[in-house]
Order: sequence, then C-alpha cells, then structure tokens
Amino acid sequence: MNTVVKKYIETWNILDGAERRAAIDALFTENVEYADPNVHITGRDALDAYIAQTQAQIPGGVFALASEVSSHHDLGRFTWQVGPAGGAPFAVGYDFIAVEDGRVRRLYGFFS
Repeated sequence: MNTVVKKYIETWNILDGAERRAAIDALFTENVEYADPNVHITGRDALDAYIAQTQAQIPGGVFALASEVSSHHDLGRFTWQVGPAGGAPFAVGYDFIAVEDGRVRRLYGFFS
C-alpha cells in the first residue's frame, strides 16, 4: 500500500500531460472512482482532466505525503499536503483509498 500511495502522490506532481497519463494508466483501474469536496468522477480520463485542472489552479504547488499510510485489507488512509516547494503548505487533506489487484479502484478525499 505504501508504494501505491507514493505513486499516487507523485502523479499529482507530474506536469507533462503524456507522462501523467502514463502514470494514471499504470496506477488506476480503468473505472477508478474519485471523490473530494469539489468533484465525484469516474474513469481515468476524468481523473487526468481533474488533476490537470487542479495543477493549473495552484501553479507551483507540490503535493507531498504528510503522514504514514495506515492500511488493511487493500484499504488505506493517509494525510497529504500541498504548497510551494520548500515552503509551508497552503492546503492539507486526507484520503481513503481502495486498491484492487494492485491498482487504485476508489479514492475519497477530504480537505482540512
């Protein structure tokens, strides 16, 4: 689970569209479900578009894992943060993740 979460966080930091899409295709199931306070989407295309939109809204924002990953039975939870590289975070949240056959099937995010 730690590796999956690490790759998930890294995906939010990939600015190159083709590189990000390759990472999404490798990490998420085709019908991944993602929800946070702003959206409830299904599928890799929608997730890719949402990540790109979020990156455009927070230029220079770097996502980072802000806690250890707690997991059991292909389920996990963790805290993340986003802010300028080397600076204080301007947003913090926590996510719950469900993995299926080593890939993210569902992810639910909450903002602090």
